[in-house]
Amino acid sequence: MKHDQLIALDAIVSAGTFRGAAERLHKSQSAISHTIRQLEEQLELELFNREAYRPVLTPAGEIFYREASRVLRQMQGLRTTAARLRAREEPELTIAVSATMDLDLLLPTLADTGQRHPATHLRLRMEMMGGPIARLLEGTAEIALASLAGVPLDTVEAEPVGEVTIRPVASPDLDLPATSRALAANEMQGHVQVVAADSGTAVHEQSRDLLAGGLKWTVSDLAAKKKVILAGFGWGGLPDHMTVEERRSGDLLSLNLEGFPLRRTTLFKMRRRDQAIGVVADELWNRIGSLTPT
Repeated sequence: MKHDQLIALDAIVSAGTFRGAAERLHKSQSAISHTIRQLEEQLELELFNREAYRPVLTPAGEIFYREASRVLRQMQGLRTTAARLRAREEPELTIAVSATMDLDLLLPTLADTGQRHPATHLRLRMEMMGGPIARLLEGTAEIALASLAGVPLDTVEAEPVGEVTIRPVASPDLDLPATSRALAANEMQGHVQVVAADSGTAVHEQSRDLLAGGLKWTVSDLAAKKKVILAGFGWGGLPDHMTVEERRSGDLLSLNLEGFPLRRTTLFKMRRRDQAIGVVADELWNRIGSLTPT
């Protein structure tokens, strides 16, 4: 029994198909099939029922896979331990953070890490929507702080650290109907919805919380979005921590919109399971705790 056989087994179960496992492991489908056949012959067990379109673990395969998963986690732990033992402080560490997060809650931890490890260049990347997980998966960030939307949990380790509330707001100058009832979608279609581009995709288009059939402006970040909304050119959702003073002063109004309730999203710290994390990144990971305002 070989380590690469267990990896192939795990990839098939995670991807759901031999083809998906081959793409994930950057191997041919025939090579993956041959690896599993060899494993089954060595074990004298049939691990998969191949009669259906997708391979399904046999009862024996399910038991073996549970134990194999435990062994793989132990192997990853051993590799991580070995990497830490031989590693020096990494020269650079990149943290990709959702732009919706209140950065004030993270800065003290980053500052302390920077002071403790002055030889490590800290890079902080503020990303929109799918941007943090995209940077993590492409290998340009060691730690990501964002929601779990679109996150492959078989590849990424994630732990909750806080929550952010996105609230639809507008300037009084937008001249919306004065009413206590919820505004219907057709009443908002004549007003521009300001959205921020998704830095995690090639098309850079927001895909959620969009008013169907309405006017739209797309901006690059939340700072620009807030300025456009404050100027009275449109409405849109912004994190509560960005609009506290403006809502208190009346420069921004909370909107009651049908189909657009307050969106509360849990934020997670994330790192890849398949890569050993560096000394400084590991320390920062363990130091990032609750990012919820007290």
